[in-house]
Amino acid sequence: MKRSLKVGSVSGIGIFLHWTFLLLVAAIFAYFYVQGQSLGAAVSGMGLVLAVFFCVILHELGHALTAKRFGVPTRSITLYPIGGLARLERIPSEPMKEFWIAIGGPVVNIVIAVVLAALLLITGGTFSPGALEAPGQHLVASVMWINAVLAGFNLLPAFPMDGGRVLRALLALRQDYARATQTAANVGQAMAILFGFVGIMWFNPVLLFIALFVYVGAQQESKQAVYRAFTEGTPVRQAMVTRFATLAADDTLDDAVDELLAGTDHDFPVVENGQVVGLLRRKELIQALSDHDRDTPVAEVADREFFTTDPGAPLDEVFQQMNAQSCSTVPVEQGDQLVGLLTLENVGELIMVSSALTTRTVSGIRSGELSDTPLRERSEGAPSSPGSTAIP
Repeated sequence: MKRSLKVGSVSGIGIFLHWTFLLLVAAIFAYFYVQGQSLGAAVSGMGLVLAVFFCVILHELGHALTAKRFGVPTRSITLYPIGGLARLERIPSEPMKEFWIAIGGPVVNIVIAVVLAALLLITGGTFSPGALEAPGQHLVASVMWINAVLAGFNLLPAFPMDGGRVLRALLALRQDYARATQTAANVGQAMAILFGFVGIMWFNPVLLFIALFVYVGAQQESKQAVYRAFTEGTPVRQAMVTRFATLAADDTLDDAVDELLAGTDHDFPVVENGQVVGLLRRKELIQALSDHDRDTPVAEVADREFFTTDPGAPLDEVFQQMNAQSCSTVPVEQGDQLVGLLTLENVGELIMVSSALTTRTVSGIRSGELSDTPLRERSEGAPSSPGSTAIP
């Protein structure tokens, strides 16, 4: 994973530390230095931060392992200065599965808080995080309260927090998915407006940041629900392109530049012995031109970590996987033959066309359903060369 350092794995799920986390470490030491605190105090503060982020890892593992139980893979868990992110391959369509996956993270924080509270009671410790006469108990109390706050904050019924997904799952038991998402998004945006108002009245920049975070998250979730509504029940073949340029494994970067400038394609499948062995995207091509000679074979710089799909696969599931993996292009194979490419741009075109047809239908204007013909159907033809292929 680019710009991230792998620090371990659990049950096959890679755990990564984003490079910006180092900025947080530097900021903590800088803060204690400016305050005139000792190095020991800085190390103690850093210890608290690491303990909290360990709890964040456990929170994300709560999501990931629950998802795994329901057959939903998790690609990775990444830690950022503002929290963690578990990258699930997809969101399950069954409401109760989404409910348990969403609640899995906060439940972990609740369990940690309860266990630490019991430990303090047994040892006769104080629940006040400011009690510095016993540094060990101070750390335990601080971590306990932080976990309680993490659980409470994440259970707020607002996207993108877990509580927003819990609310949607419960609503989806009685409503269709799109309507449940819109209702949950409206609740989240109302909460964001409230947070923003209180933040302005109290001159609290943290509340203003939370308000913006929640409002944008609710908008994004609502948009994803629209995408899902228009792609559900649609096969990949309806959105894939069937004529595009390919590159042979021994083609050079110069050949790739020629293909890039000659057409509208941005991403190129790299083919060897009739099999797709990699994807060369425009950004990787540009970077390779800076780092390698122009006669370097494209196979050396192509991305080998990609997934393929087939024409009959559900478009909504493939689209979710593309978003989860930040993947802009997916090769479409039928058997061992490359028959198309699915791009985010094509999915967007399908959604626009479907939306326009739906609008016409609602307006009372007769319109036919989309055919099974791909949006960018091209004339059939045999492969002309390894560099430019018309796929029937």
